[in-house]
Amino acid sequence: MTPPTRYPRRTVLLLSAGATILTQALPSAFAAPATAPVHIAPQPMAQALVTLGQQTGRNIIFTSDAVANLRAPAVDGTLSPGEAVRRMLRGSGLKAEAMPDGGVIIRKGTSPRPKPQRLRETQAHEIEQIVATGHRTRSVMSVSGDEMQTLMPGQSPMQALDLLPGVTFTNVDPWGNNEQNSSIYVHGFNQNQLGYTMDGVPLGAGAYGNYNGLSPQRAAISEDIGSTSLSSGAGALGTASTSNLGGTIEFTTRDPKQKAGAKINQTFGSYSTFRTFARIDTGNFGNGNSAYMAFARQDARPWNLGNANRQGGYQVNGKFVHKGENTTITAYFDWQNKAEPNTKGLTAPTDLYARGAFYPDLNAAMAGYPAESSTKAGPATPNNKYYFSAAQRTDYLTYLKISHRFSPNLTWDNQLYFHYDDGAGVVATSIRTNAILTILGTYLDPTGTKYIKNGQFTYSKYGIDPKVWDATGGTGFAVRTTEYSDYRGGLTSTLHYHLGHHHIEVGGWYERNNNMQARRWYPLTASNTLTPYERPTNPLFTQWQNNFYTNTFVTHLQDSWKVTPRLTLTAGFKSELVYTNGTLPIAALPQSLASSVKGAKTIVDTSTQTIAGGTIPSYNPFLPAFGALWNFTQHEQLFANIQENMDSFASTGYGSTSPWAVSSQADFEKFKRSGKPESSWTYETGIRTSHPINTRILTGISGQLEYYHVDFYNRLGTISPPGQGISGVGNTVANLGSVSTNGMDLSFTLRFGRHFSIYDAVSYVSSIYGNDFMDGATLYATQGKKVPAIPAWSDKFAVNYNQGGFNAQFSGSYMGVRPGTITNSVMVPPRVLLAFSSSYTFHQIPHMNSLKLQFNASNLTNSRSWSSISAGDASTYTGYPTAPRMFFGTVSAAF
Repeated sequence: MTPPTRYPRRTVLLLSAGATILTQALPSAFAAPATAPVHIAPQPMAQALVTLGQQTGRNIIFTSDAVANLRAPAVDGTLSPGEAVRRMLRGSGLKAEAMPDGGVIIRKGTSPRPKPQRLRETQAHEIEQIVATGHRTRSVMSVSGDEMQTLMPGQSPMQALDLLPGVTFTNVDPWGNNEQNSSIYVHGFNQNQLGYTMDGVPLGAGAYGNYNGLSPQRAAISEDIGSTSLSSGAGALGTASTSNLGGTIEFTTRDPKQKAGAKINQTFGSYSTFRTFARIDTGNFGNGNSAYMAFARQDARPWNLGNANRQGGYQVNGKFVHKGENTTITAYFDWQNKAEPNTKGLTAPTDLYARGAFYPDLNAAMAGYPAESSTKAGPATPNNKYYFSAAQRTDYLTYLKISHRFSPNLTWDNQLYFHYDDGAGVVATSIRTNAILTILGTYLDPTGTKYIKNGQFTYSKYGIDPKVWDATGGTGFAVRTTEYSDYRGGLTSTLHYHLGHHHIEVGGWYERNNNMQARRWYPLTASNTLTPYERPTNPLFTQWQNNFYTNTFVTHLQDSWKVTPRLTLTAGFKSELVYTNGTLPIAALPQSLASSVKGAKTIVDTSTQTIAGGTIPSYNPFLPAFGALWNFTQHEQLFANIQENMDSFASTGYGSTSPWAVSSQADFEKFKRSGKPESSWTYETGIRTSHPINTRILTGISGQLEYYHVDFYNRLGTISPPGQGISGVGNTVANLGSVSTNGMDLSFTLRFGRHFSIYDAVSYVSSIYGNDFMDGATLYATQGKKVPAIPAWSDKFAVNYNQGGFNAQFSGSYMGVRPGTITNSVMVPPRVLLAFSSSYTFHQIPHMNSLKLQFNASNLTNSRSWSSISAGDASTYTGYPTAPRMFFGTVSAAF
């Protein structure tokens, strides 16, 4: 684990000879999980250390005589506080010593430098915070990359967030990598209503089939993530996101190491897990240059599928950093190619737990379903499963960042980025359902009236239409794909200016995004069965295709005013304009979107037309933010923040909650006139503390208590249009009202000496619908009901012990009862998950810096409980199972 991020207590500058100068504290092991922009020009050492404390939010103590007549070199870049201190003291003859409370004392280097082995042993004895709390006017908490790998080697950085208060993350996969059923809620908002960035690059809205970005595990190899930070109430104004109603999640990649070396990790485990990670660092070369290349391969059998099914893929990262006297240049590249078999959810409540897939046994799949001529009802629920289903994704992501310091008070950061995504969601499904037969029949046999009942194709009287059966391959299965491509690029630019007691920030972000989504159908024959790992070609037909062209313009202005040494006020605003032109070069035939309509005798429908597309902007010129931070004691501070945010309309089509998902041009034009983007006001306040305690047992406590309130307006939902009539075609999208959320989070770390610590985080949240709504002719009485899938109570804990090279951690999470439906008619039972990790690091090995052996066990009690759920509207919901108990071993060698 990495050391904790602490909060600045005070800034005291006493200029008398020998007096102590106190800036802001650095964690004891000199390698904090969080990083911060550091821009310090060559100047006297005393002034540089004061500035360093202010920029990193750490306490640094030194005496004026120790630094007299010394000058500090330039230190520039996004660095951990520990790295910044090391660079500043290099060659100065000064040394840094850790204080019990996590601060640092700078002294003259009168004693010889500790040998590397002794230094490692000293650092290993220091207990560090598992979760770090940032110094902001809002709630910011982070988990280090090292803690991520302790919890589960190679896991998604999203899954590591589940350790934080106010966060509920669930996934059917033990690494959290499966995107189809991944779910995260933060203070009442779901994953599509949060903002995501990596090294400042926007990652989009976090949706499955992301239309304007990619998931963090596809943007960087897990082992190359340095920290994962959550602003749970409201993100920074400069965050490049237009979906951050409920806060932002920022991922930071590790910088290249200053010394040349290599590292290789090999993980083995349950269900044939085989994960390889390798990285080579160049160290410093040339004039302030360093770089690394990293490679990862993940291969495992999905726990609920047969031996022929695999999940994982390949990924490559590269990063180059040039650190000049006043300019830092960073270049980054990521490529990944993966396939993740998907798990079909179960309609719950049910006694069933997991539903697999038939692949690769096509004979078993065909035997489980009635033949073409059968009028037998569909198979029972236990057999109602796919032949296969998978998410296939390929991504290329790159950025170039240039940060230049014009003077000690003026810095300009610029970042160019580009991302290309090519992906598909592939499902090989039985054609023996009325809904799928209606789609296929509409295109393959529109005149087959013999097989039509109540406006839908059916097998209940005559069996399946032979034309549909033959065209789809004669197996009773067809392959449906949702295919994606996304080309996007952009620029972020921010000026930082220090003027007296003011830190002024002004910036802008522009992005151009061209994305396409298409629904296509393919045959599945006995001689060409296809697989979950290859993209099918030569479709039977394209049901629909949406093309979107989006220009995003965001600007922000903020002033942070240090009113007194203890009180800081912030105020600012951002402006958002997201201009999307959605087109439909291939529109769905109306009947292919139909639901069952009593009395319909034909699928010919001339009374409706599918949407032709159009342009709708999402615009708000003034989204304000106000904050305050008061260090009312040496160890405690109060914070408060108020902020308004807007979620731009999603540039997605059929099947989504978007203006372009409606199924008539009239509905689109109506929404264009009266529909509004979702928006929120967030209010948060809390207290932080970080206290050394001089007792024989308890030696330190740190934590945060926060209260928040959120008013969420113009919630979008998909409903059936009133008075739909005989056509029965499709859905429309409407603003369904408001949601009010209140909650509290309490997290703390207790330290017992240098070897033992306990972390715990407990949360309460209440998200309540403010309105009823109509869906067709049905009134849903949701006013006063809780938003589904969100537990009112949750708790996370971690107990950590280390001694020398040994480390052990026991962790767990509790998720309380969750509503399963929007009317709260069915509740989802609570869930408890426990995990264990232990490791030992050897240092005295020839030709090797270190050798680490690690053991992990997940779901220790083999709990059978629901992970993610999709809420229902009546008496059922869709549930996804929790992965069973698994064991993993990792060997890590560093050279």
